[in-house]
Amino acid sequence: MTDTATMFAWEVAEPGPVESGPLQLVEKPVPVPEPDELLVRVSTCGVCRTDLHVGEGDLPVRRARVTPGHEVVGRVAGMGAEVTGHSLGDRVGVAWLRRTDGTCAYCLRGAENLCPDSRYTGWDTDGGYAQYTTVPAAFAHRLPDGPDDIALAPLLCAGIIGHRALLRAALPPGGRLGLYGFGGSAHLCAQVALAMGATVHVLTRDPAARRLALDLGATSAAGAYDAPPEPLDGAILFAPVGDLVPVALRALDRGGILSIAGIHLSDVPPLSYERELFYEKEIRSVTSNTRADARDFLALAERHRVRATVHPYPMSQAPEALKDLKAGRFDGAAVLVDDGGPWR
Repeated sequence: MTDTATMFAWEVAEPGPVESGPLQLVEKPVPVPEPDELLVRVSTCGVCRTDLHVGEGDLPVRRARVTPGHEVVGRVAGMGAEVTGHSLGDRVGVAWLRRTDGTCAYCLRGAENLCPDSRYTGWDTDGGYAQYTTVPAAFAHRLPDGPDDIALAPLLCAGIIGHRALLRAALPPGGRLGLYGFGGSAHLCAQVALAMGATVHVLTRDPAARRLALDLGATSAAGAYDAPPEPLDGAILFAPVGDLVPVALRALDRGGILSIAGIHLSDVPPLSYERELFYEKEIRSVTSNTRADARDFLALAERHRVRATVHPYPMSQAPEALKDLKAGRFDGAAVLVDDGGPWR
């Protein structure tokens, strides 16, 4: 590949409602990897709600005209001079956490997800809504041999974050878990929880998502504001809706924990201490993930045959995929596929 090679990519030209067309298709040079980076030829890229938040401006702009996407499956197409342990053609995954300083107190204690100097794919640097992207070799994920590229893509954020949210919920063995919202992350988290012996209750507005939940083995599936059929030992809020926080807290049994999985949440209404927080109930946030989280989840997913319900879109239809995500037009997860066809 020459330094003058070009590629197609989507960029956030001006953050705003996805219906207004904030993404713009451009042709620009293929990125040149830094000495410690890999150049990755993108095969698939999952469509995450965080991409929607970046495109619509819910998350503050960190890089003008950034290319979204952080659930990337691809092949190594080049590498910097300092990279070892990788070969051209290796299948790798590129996830949300792109880089940390490795020296702060958080990194040194194994909490690199809290690093103040952390950087993120598709927010700080260009991501996978493109034909090529780059990733520091130390943050590239080696992928299992089984699932194809389309099925793997959602595991790289939706799966990893759902797993961390489940850990933060500290569910006891055989516990009763409530999942509020049932999109890409929740439907993968549910499979892990069920494999661990949990009883899963799903609360979501979407009838198709409720049907998927029951098909996957959930004990019940009801509306987002409904009460589950029994008290919950733990709950995870996947929907970015602050109004659901008191609803989920009221559904918890004594000592229950609510884990909030999203990077963005609308304002939480006032809480009643007696009705929603007493009896040692807790609220815990989830911030990104560590590479250890990713390794652990990918191993669990392979062992328990966790599979994403996917809806492929050609890479040329990235704006349509985001519109459909916002409107709740599909269950499971959308995945952009560079099928070799035209982007225009």
